[in-house]
Amino acid sequence: MAYVCDLGSGQQLYLDTQGTHTTVAIASSSAGQQQQATSSLQTGAWSSPPEVYRTSGGVGVKLQTVNGTQFIQIQGSHIALSTAVPPLSTAEQLPMQQTISTQTPKASMQPMEPMKPMTMGTMQMNLKPMEMRMGNMEMRMGSGSTDSASAASAATPAPTRQFCGQCGVSVKPSDRFCTSCGHPTT
Repeated sequence: MAYVCDLGSGQQLYLDTQGTHTTVAIASSSAGQQQQATSSLQTGAWSSPPEVYRTSGGVGVKLQTVNGTQFIQIQGSHIALSTAVPPLSTAEQLPMQQTISTQTPKASMQPMEPMKPMTMGTMQMNLKPMEMRMGNMEMRMGSGSTDSASAASAATPAPTRQFCGQCGVSVKPSDRFCTSCGHPTT
C-alpha cells in the first residue's frame, strides 16, 4: 500500500511498503526547481497504516510493523530510522491519503521558457540567431543569416587551435600532436 502526505511549502511525503522494506520519498517543487530524496529502509512488514507527525526536529513517521513500532526521522532531505522515540504528545499529526500507485511518483518537469532578447546598457543579446552586440562590436554564431555582417564574418578564416584540447598546453598551429601529452591537435 502506498500513502501520500502534504507537508506544506511545496513538499510531499510518499510512503510505500514492499515486503519488509519501506520506501520513503520527499518531493519538493517550487518555481523553476524540483527535487526528490528517496530511501528504502528495512522496517518489517506493516501491520497498520503509517502515521506522520510534525515534530520540533522535522517530520516523524510512526510505523506499526510485525517487528514492533518503528520510527523514521526526516529532516530536510535526510531520511533515517530513528533509535529514539520522538515526543509525539506535543507533535502535530498530519493527514495521510492512500494512493493507487505503488511507485513513488516523480515530480513532472516543466520546460523552461525560451530566452527572451536581453538588453543591459549598450549590450544586447538574442538567442535565435545567437548574437551579441555591445557598442560597435557584434558577434554571431550559427548559420542561416544572410546579412552583410554575417557574410563578412563568414569570409574570415576560422581561428586556429592554440591550446591542446587534452592538457591545455599552448601548441603551434603547425603542430599535429601536443608536445606535452602527445594528443592529436587536429
